[in-house]
Amino acid sequence: MPDKSDKHGAKLDDEIGRETQGMVRGGHSTHAEEFKETEPTSDQDTWEPAERGGDAREGSPPGMSASDVEDRSALARLLTGVRYPARPNDLIAHVSDAGGDDAVGALETLPDREYENLADVAEELGYGREERRY
Repeated sequence: MPDKSDKHGAKLDDEIGRETQGMVRGGHSTHAEEFKETEPTSDQDTWEPAERGGDAREGSPPGMSASDVEDRSALARLLTGVRYPARPNDLIAHVSDAGGDDAVGALETLPDREYENLADVAEELGYGREERRY
């Protein structure tokens, strides 16, 4: 028979034919449980996150606004490499080496105490403090 495979013998071809008979004759899936079904593909084009609706900065953590997050990120970039705990003079020296003149002015307003981490510095500068999410 020309439509049979040459890779199997006649007996194996018949067995495969019986196993796949439901798929060939039936007009629906042969799975008994729905979870075994493959999910249908979307008829939409590929999903682009930038095209979604809403504000792109809506992911601000609780306790902080979007501008707080941006300001804190800029401060964190300037304070990269600072060894904590640090005093305001240490922070100012580090930022002035990095060329952050605007940040130097803000850091000069800090009270003279030790800051444990960037979150302490940001909170003292009024950027808000991220509340724990867990």
